Amino acid sequence: MKKILLTIALAFSANCLSAQQTYPVNGTYDIRQGLYAFTNANIVVNAQKTISNGILLIKGQTIQAVGTGLSIPKGYVVMDLKGKFIYPSLIDAFTAYGIPEAIRTGNTGRQAIFSSTKKGAYGWNEAIRPEIQAANLFVADEKKADEMRKAGFGSVNVINRDGIVRGTSAAVTLSDEKENSTILNALSAANYSFNKGSSQNDYPTSLMGAIALLRQTYYDAQWYGKQKEEYNISLAAFNKQQNIPQIFEADGWQNILRVDKIAKEFGKQYIIKSNGDEYQRIAAVKATGTSLIIPVNFISAYDVEDTVETRDISLAQMKAWELAPTNPAALEKAGVRFAISTQGLENVKDLWPNLSQAFSNGLTKKQALMALTEIPAAMIGITDKVGSLEVGKLANFIITSDSLFKKENVIEENWVQGKRFILVKKETEKDSTKLALKKEEPQKPAAPGTLVFPFNAFGNATPLKQESVLLKNATVWTNEKEGILQNADVWIENGKIKAVGKNLNAGNATVIDATAKHITPGMIDEHSHIAMTAGINEGAQASSAEVRVGDIINSEDVNIYRQLAGGVTTSQILHGSANPVGGQSQLIKLRWGKLPDELKFEGADAFIKFALGENVKQSNFSGSGARFPVTRMGVEQTFVDQFTRAKAYKTEMAKKGNTIRRDLELDAIVEILDNKRFITCHSYVQSEINMLMQVADSLGFKINTFTHILEGYKVADKMKARGINASTFSDWWAYKMEVAEAIPYNAKIMHNVGITTAFNSDDAEMARRLNQEAGKAILYGGVSEEEALKFVTLNPAKMLHIDHSVGSLKPGKDADIVIWSAHPLSIYARAEKTFIDGIPYWDIDRDAALRKAQHDERMRLIQKMKESKSKGAKTQRPKAEVRREFHCETIEDYSIELNDSERSHNHE
Repeated sequence: MKKILLTIALAFSANCLSAQQTYPVNGTYDIRQGLYAFTNANIVVNAQKTISNGILLIKGQTIQAVGTGLSIPKGYVVMDLKGKFIYPSLIDAFTAYGIPEAIRTGNTGRQAIFSSTKKGAYGWNEAIRPEIQAANLFVADEKKADEMRKAGFGSVNVINRDGIVRGTSAAVTLSDEKENSTILNALSAANYSFNKGSSQNDYPTSLMGAIALLRQTYYDAQWYGKQKEEYNISLAAFNKQQNIPQIFEADGWQNILRVDKIAKEFGKQYIIKSNGDEYQRIAAVKATGTSLIIPVNFISAYDVEDTVETRDISLAQMKAWELAPTNPAALEKAGVRFAISTQGLENVKDLWPNLSQAFSNGLTKKQALMALTEIPAAMIGITDKVGSLEVGKLANFIITSDSLFKKENVIEENWVQGKRFILVKKETEKDSTKLALKKEEPQKPAAPGTLVFPFNAFGNATPLKQESVLLKNATVWTNEKEGILQNADVWIENGKIKAVGKNLNAGNATVIDATAKHITPGMIDEHSHIAMTAGINEGAQASSAEVRVGDIINSEDVNIYRQLAGGVTTSQILHGSANPVGGQSQLIKLRWGKLPDELKFEGADAFIKFALGENVKQSNFSGSGARFPVTRMGVEQTFVDQFTRAKAYKTEMAKKGNTIRRDLELDAIVEILDNKRFITCHSYVQSEINMLMQVADSLGFKINTFTHILEGYKVADKMKARGINASTFSDWWAYKMEVAEAIPYNAKIMHNVGITTAFNSDDAEMARRLNQEAGKAILYGGVSEEEALKFVTLNPAKMLHIDHSVGSLKPGKDADIVIWSAHPLSIYARAEKTFIDGIPYWDIDRDAALRKAQHDERMRLIQKMKESKSKGAKTQRPKAEVRREFHCETIEDYSIELNDSERSHNHE
């Protein structure tokens, strides 16, 4: 016996050097390495290869051999696994395991913190923290590790989910050894998000600000790498991380598209952690070419027994409950590479019943295994260690009673780095463990409802098509020299107006009898805040010229559809009025059902929002300190500083071989100086209007439009002399001190002076009735009917520089047309059809059919939820989705909004 023990001891001592660690041991050293042979097993090497009746040999932490008919060396402990399976342990590429949660102050007011409070040579904004390394923060959590191991996981990627640039993550095993022994890759990925997290800086306060800050960081890093003037820990770390995998957490398919645009701008290829709603726009997601990490935290059915509470649930919420489990299969079918994560699950063991739902909706088990092993391993750079059962890799594997995804399977053991974790200790405990991990029997569900575009109320199952249409016998308001034509026709073809006149013959075109109806150009809203995501103002700084409304267009906003019903076809989506120099505007056409970028008005000139008045100086805001400017004098100086700096910047940038840091804020101001970007300025009182005109004169830039301009009647002659347009309200007054001297004749007076004058909404509800706003110009001042209509059609088209395409009914212009049931300026008129580019995005008859279909769809889904509850499925209490309606003055910290939305799905 002593001889045998000595032989074993000598065999283990041969590996003494490789087994030593840097940590001392208080006692005698145990340097033995485990020698194990697993025989007669079904060994799933990877998703493509399974060995029947196979043998797996491990020595210490490493796989020594795998195959059939292998010779088992002496000294190996043999474990007969006849009838059982061995799989690679699962891998989660996106977790916060072992990372302390960031401390948030919860202060949602203005803090007046403009640069980082972090001591040292770091970057200026605390949301940019590439210097943070998860490997330095990581502390193993045995309780959480045990939960993950029981679910089959052997290794995870640990991420510090705090900030926009979050630093590096680390790939670790779920062993219970010291952290030093469990880190597989200390720099597994660089990590990003749109959420500033615990940063104390005011900036950014909006999603568009977060995007701008990230873009500026890339440009700053490029500059930093070529200069020797400044040492910056953050930018140095940022540059060092650009050659490792890049993981971007982005909730919602619209954010996936936003991330992709950043990737293309800077030549990056992100791996995107999504929220599982890609099925809603699978083609657009596939077109990005990105790889995804997807959750399977499918939505629980809503408890719909209370009919009052049930009314709070939107159709989109109901359809998301039904269709979310189809997401993995939809991605697989589309050929999108993805890994599966447990992130977002209330309990890790919920992975298995949720996977069963995914299987019953078409996900293949081969794809699921790949998404839980080799794909995440490749994403975080640990394929040389884990993800498959191959010689030389870590002994990370699970032993199962049956095929992994079968209902009755039990994960009996999980070996991590060659260390055995027994999950089923004895037969009497087996049933309880099985119950804890019980997977629902995959059953083919009833056919789900139809996917609609947009994924919202009033979405369409099939894309609306461009039509060749002849509209006959209407009263046609041309806004051209022909004026108003009686009993006339309009022919639209290929998205354009083909002809306007009487007795037109359009061949095979669809003929619509418009007798007794009126046809006008589509309404154009010069000042709107619909279709925006996560904030309208980036008001933390005096100038936010770098932010772009175009980055945050929300194509799913139901206000698009509602305004089509009011005859609106084009809207300028503006930044708010929180600061003197606001963000860059976006002109859109209300193409309901299209993607965000497909809404954008092609070839339109670029605009930017400026603002004057009480909103921008913010001296009456609560909080510690105040952001400059706090007086109207300071507002003037802000404009002077901006253009003075921009001129100097332009001069330096023009020099050959310059080393100037690219500044996105000044780029936008230079575009104004170069007449490539045009100003729309929020304004009220005479004194400030005069001030900005004088600043513009002295610094050599032009003002395109004063919007609101409620004291425009006092300065109309000065505006006329400078060619400045006016976009005003019809009869808003007395809602704050700045409008104390507003009069309803303002538009009439400016129009009479010769200023191009328009009415705007600045309000989602008012925009549905712009035709009625135009009618008020007749009431207050006696503007002619024809000229009044131009206030919401041709005139805003002129001030937006798009009158060559829209605003009147003229052959060759875009077929943006409205058919009205009555006189278009009447309160009784209804828009019966609204065409954009010849596509009937609004049809009053189709709307009636949609409403009935939606009612039937709701009833079907309610019944399905009741049946789900009766079968024991989890339910949740109905909770209404809160949709924000933005106005110029809307100011909030978007990070609070994003934190609130970090649940199963975030419908924008």
